[in-house]
Amino acid sequence: MGLDNPLHIAFLVVILLLVFGARRLPEIGRSLGSGMREFKDSITGESKQPTLTQAVQQPEATPAPPAAAQAPPAAPQAPPAQSPVEPTGHA
Repeated sequence: MGLDNPLHIAFLVVILLLVFGARRLPEIGRSLGSGMREFKDSITGESKQPTLTQAVQQPEATPAPPAAAQAPPAAPQAPPAQSPVEPTGHA
């Protein structure tokens, strides 16, 4: 009665899809993985702070082009004219 049978794993995946939905499962997996990673780091005492050599090796970000080089914004359009409502004669 373990998870060594592939049919049991497939059954659990189908149940999880029905309960949480396909959009939510990757989100749950990411948060579970990052939580386990943080737990492991806190137990071992390791930290992921960048050192001076890592900061120097990373390429610098390119500056954004000046605003004058960008295309001018499109002219605003006038709102559509409303057609008059004709009375139907029903009260």
